[in-house]
Amino acid sequence: MRILLHVALMARVEYPEEVRALVAELKRLPGVGPRSAERIAVHLLQSPRASPGDLARSLDLCVERVKACPVCGFFTGESGCAVCSEQGRDATLICVMEQPTDVLPIERSGVFRGLYHCLGGRLSPLDDVRPENLRIGELVRRVRETPGAEVILATSSDVEGEATANYLSEALGNLDCKITRLAQGLPAGGGLEYADELTLSRAFEGRR
Repeated sequence: MRILLHVALMARVEYPEEVRALVAELKRLPGVGPRSAERIAVHLLQSPRASPGDLARSLDLCVERVKACPVCGFFTGESGCAVCSEQGRDATLICVMEQPTDVLPIERSGVFRGLYHCLGGRLSPLDDVRPENLRIGELVRRVRETPGAEVILATSSDVEGEATANYLSEALGNLDCKITRLAQGLPAGGGLEYADELTLSRAFEGRR
């Protein structure tokens, strides 16, 4: 009985409410489970190198200043969009991807010197993501304003990605543009974030 009472009392000992709130917020991050969130919270509180104040200020600054570029949808700060403002890019090449984070693997590969258009997601009826929820209208306007452009569809090769690519092909079909699709190199069911530089290079070279 004493052992059971001791266990019951131990179970009621918890972190302060402020720490529990921090753990709850950390658990909302992708890939962070309850134990990981707890370890991160304790590290922020105890480690002299953690600098939680600097972390909080950086987060506030990002939320305040970092927005989606109104042209391409990539991340932009007070200095403007790093892609759209860069000189020497081929404005007749527009690579369309699902998320802004998909831009970075392609940029790191060094095989593409055109512009980008981030849709902000992909078509998914099960998740109630429809064409009006994506930046498809903005893409149509960009292509219409750039006659003769090549639109490279770089959506994922899974079911939702293929459905999005097919929808875009139809939406752009009557415009003065060439529509290509990333071909060999990207594994079926995979996304751009998992592709290495060689895979991306071959995918661009083999687009159709």
